[in-house]
Amino acid sequence: MKTRLLPDELTTRQRDVLRLICAENSTVQIAHILQISVNTVESHRKAMFRKLGIKNSAGLVKYAFEKNLL
Repeated sequence: MKTRLLPDELTTRQRDVLRLICAENSTVQIAHILQISVNTVESHRKAMFRKLGIKNSAGLVKYAFEKNLL
């Protein structure tokens, strides 16, 4: 059974992408590490922006630190 996420919770894959963003990896590097396409990485990033009401990658890093996701 899959648990339902709260509106501001990230999926496991979104957390993976976020951790790699915080580790200063480029989109291409993240795609290679996770073995997904660059477009998929961008889709995850955009979904996080939308879900969390964040406008840029710096905001994602701030969110990760505030939520102790690193």
